[in-house]
Amino acid sequence: MAQEIIRTEYSEIMQKSFIDYSMSVILARAVPDVRDGLKPVQRRTLYDMYELKVDYNKPYKKSARIVGDTMGKYHPHGDSSIYEALVVMSQDFKKSLPLVDGHGNFGSIEGDGAAAMRYTEARLAKVAQEVYLGDLDKNVVDFIPNYDETEKEPEVLPVRVPNLLINGSDGIAVGMVTSIPQHNLGEVVDGVIAYMKNPDISTAEMMEIIPGPDFPTGGIVTNKDDLLEIYSTGVGKIKIRGKAEIEKIKGGKEQIVITEIPYPMIGANIGKFLNDICSLVETKKTNDIADISNQSKGEQMRIVIELRKGADAQNVLNLLYKKTRLEDTFGVNMLAVADGKPETLGIVPIIKHHVDFQYELCTRKYTHLLGKEQEKKEIQEGLIKACDVIDLIIEILRGSKDVKQAKACLVDGITAGIKFKSQKSKADAEQLHFTEKQAQAILDMRLHRLIGLEIEALRGDYAETMDKIARYTKILGSRAEMAKVIIKDLQAIRKEYARDRRTVIDNVEEAVVEEKPIEVIDVAVLIDRFAYARVVDMPTFERNKEAAEIESKKIVFCKNIDKICLFTEKGDMHAIKVLSLPFGKFRDKGQPIDTAEKGSKIDLTKENLIFADSMENIIKNKLIFGTKQAMIKLVDGSEFDVSRKTIAATKLNDKDEVICVQIINPGDTVVMQSAKDMFLRIEGDTIPEKKKTAAGVRGIKLAKGDELTNIYVLSEGETKEVKVKDKDVALNRLHIGSRDTKGVKK
Repeated sequence: MAQEIIRTEYSEIMQKSFIDYSMSVILARAVPDVRDGLKPVQRRTLYDMYELKVDYNKPYKKSARIVGDTMGKYHPHGDSSIYEALVVMSQDFKKSLPLVDGHGNFGSIEGDGAAAMRYTEARLAKVAQEVYLGDLDKNVVDFIPNYDETEKEPEVLPVRVPNLLINGSDGIAVGMVTSIPQHNLGEVVDGVIAYMKNPDISTAEMMEIIPGPDFPTGGIVTNKDDLLEIYSTGVGKIKIRGKAEIEKIKGGKEQIVITEIPYPMIGANIGKFLNDICSLVETKKTNDIADISNQSKGEQMRIVIELRKGADAQNVLNLLYKKTRLEDTFGVNMLAVADGKPETLGIVPIIKHHVDFQYELCTRKYTHLLGKEQEKKEIQEGLIKACDVIDLIIEILRGSKDVKQAKACLVDGITAGIKFKSQKSKADAEQLHFTEKQAQAILDMRLHRLIGLEIEALRGDYAETMDKIARYTKILGSRAEMAKVIIKDLQAIRKEYARDRRTVIDNVEEAVVEEKPIEVIDVAVLIDRFAYARVVDMPTFERNKEAAEIESKKIVFCKNIDKICLFTEKGDMHAIKVLSLPFGKFRDKGQPIDTAEKGSKIDLTKENLIFADSMENIIKNKLIFGTKQAMIKLVDGSEFDVSRKTIAATKLNDKDEVICVQIINPGDTVVMQSAKDMFLRIEGDTIPEKKKTAAGVRGIKLAKGDELTNIYVLSEGETKEVKVKDKDVALNRLHIGSRDTKGVKK
């Protein structure tokens, strides 16, 4: 067999394959259809429940059974995605109109997950059964083969309300994302009716009926003026904040009670919101919050924030709006599959697609019903006619050899082989011309149908059938009549399932926080040997001075609004705001200085702290830097006046590290001591001033294998002794030598 090798560009194959994959994800997984507002996994799950007859008025069925059946027949993907879809469709805090009635633990608004599918049970919600699946048996939608072509599934469900708007949708596809907010069912139905009465309705006119989203969690939409553009283009950002009340409590104090949260906060974000409030307290953004408690019960939200006496409750509430997710943004991108392709739609086009779909459903429904009634009419006419000549029919049946012979006589008047009582009966039989269906109905008819009342009922049914045929013909023959039927149906749905609006739509001014000026005081920052830091005021320090000097590795005196600069052996400087450190009593434990400020790279478990002082003091002085390899330099302190939390304070050679950082004044002398007890005293003014990025110059000539261990800075007239091999060396009496010499042995 001849083979042909087809050569093509690899890039073309990749492009085509990726586009095919992308469209598959968009159409078959992540993006809802504009007609029924459902993703495939939701549609297949609901249809499977319909097939399993898990009706709203019947016992619940195990979720695992529903998930397994859906996966085996229609959705050949992971069971977790099917169960998640089932769970979400049952959660009234996520969906305005839950489509599944869940029994068991189906999760909570605070982010608790649902129990495993083997424990929970479910059935269709009444609205899903009646409004979403009610007409499936009337040939209103096309059925397509499932993934292995062993079953049939509906292309879309015959949903009679715009589910895309009512329940919204969210999903991420390849290069596309959909995020549609939820709306009030009653308002959306009114909007559909308004569009059917006026197809030229504008977005502004539609928004007088549907003013904006209606989230199941309530809340307040704060940018009403932006909604017109959002609903015209289908893209934008909705700002939504929680609903809070300020209550007075005993002791003259107040508390903020949050009763509704922004929709994006549901789930784990409630816990994050509480943590964010704690962070505001820990980082000293506010000192007015005394306590936080989550007193929510079930879906009844109640988060209580107790304030200190004299606190400005409104200002604290504004701070929560600014700094936490109590005010959040819902990104809108109304992307849906319309006419077989993904499209971003405004609110009026979405309703237009829905209305077109309703006309299609209605046409197919009443065409189907008309066909059924016409079949019924044919049989009823045959039975009524048969009742009029029932004696003849009985004579035919008694005289026939088999059913085939009797049926031939009823349909075509063939009397050959049939025994009649008289020639008149035979002549009358030859005049019979029933249809095939009528003849079969006559043959299947039971004798009790010959009772007078039964015959009257048959004539009554026939009259009713004729009325229905006339009505269905009228509906199918006039779009206006069909519109009346659709509107009547919508009004009935609205009456039974509509609820009051939960979300308030308004224009709200941006929250403004008035920051109270901080009282500037002198403080002492105490850093112990475990790198825990705490701040005390100066009167507290003076009362505990002796204990503070014994217990603290470093003590920095500064203002409470200043920064402290920490220099480490690795040549880094870390700037920490004093306000980030805990302020309190002398015996308070403090906090690890590594965690004091977010974004700081300090880790005193891996590097030693060499020097610490206030930035205010450092920037108006000069610093001397010294390293193990005897590199020294002076640096102007103003170079460390930076906004970054961590910078390189000096340049280090390989395997070198900083051993000294100190403030040096004019006239000071510097004494360098090596590991082999070599000492060199030099004038501080002979050390060159360098930039912080420089390595410096050599301070002393070291013998091979020797290194600097200490550098001492002596002010004029200062005396200082160090012990070397059990003898005291007076540093201030050492001869002043030249930099970069060997020094003297002690």
